[in-house]
Amino acid sequence: MVYTRRNVSALTRTERRRLVEAFLEIKRTGEYDEFVRIHIDHYVSDGEKGLRTAHMTPSFLPWHRRFLLDLERALRRVDPSVSVPYWDWTKDRTPTAPLWGDDLLGGNGRRSDHQVTTGPFARRYKKWVVKESVTDGDYLTRDLGRPRDPLGLPTADDVAAALDDPVYDAQPWNSTSGRGFRNKLEGWGRGRGNDAWRNHNRVHRWVGGHMLGGASVNDPVFWLHHSFVDLLWTRWQKRHRGARYLPASPPGLGDLQHGRVVARHEALPPWDVTPDDLEDHSRIYRYA
Repeated sequence: MVYTRRNVSALTRTERRRLVEAFLEIKRTGEYDEFVRIHIDHYVSDGEKGLRTAHMTPSFLPWHRRFLLDLERALRRVDPSVSVPYWDWTKDRTPTAPLWGDDLLGGNGRRSDHQVTTGPFARRYKKWVVKESVTDGDYLTRDLGRPRDPLGLPTADDVAAALDDPVYDAQPWNSTSGRGFRNKLEGWGRGRGNDAWRNHNRVHRWVGGHMLGGASVNDPVFWLHHSFVDLLWTRWQKRHRGARYLPASPPGLGDLQHGRVVARHEALPPWDVTPDDLEDHSRIYRYA
């Protein structure tokens, strides 16, 4: 049966409570920390050797689609009524937006150490202890908007600039690709300071704290963010009907990206699925 992912701002009080309870349950069992480890292990940058599947690569979108599906299935085993809502950061743009309320994600981190002290994921309740990270501390951290170096969330115009590109991705298939929807949405831009972070990347920077690196999954907002990124891919597909995932074939011998990116019909680690398998989600879920 096809289920629906909704805007987080449209959730009822009961729906927010059930979503939080499902997150806390898979955290209690240890299953959630496995998702954190997977993301850390697959956070490979352009400057590193070997295959890139999760970031700075064409498979950024299908990789996170499958990752999000796995998390959602875990939540739905706890409560079949739950799906992962999306955070439309072009509209809910402030630290006072409803998703940061005490009954959902909790608010900003405190000034001294960025520790989140409000909401159900605060360390003091002992239900959300950070165990897998690349930094010290066993508590969730945020620095919403980066007050010391202010940064705004992406706008509708920023998103439109990505959606307008009719090509999925382009050589050299990494963070420097000047053309292609994938890199414009992922947000690896040119320039200095805040100008270098766009769309998806800028949201990670705006939230700050754990959302800054490979351990970003420690913050449950990661999933709401990527649900919206996934929705934007869906919108791009509808706008550019017939446009497909690229590259269609693996880069050849002698190409600097040979063996470093996943082509359309190649397996996408750590799963035995291909980007082609993940282009159509209509039999699993839809967006409202």
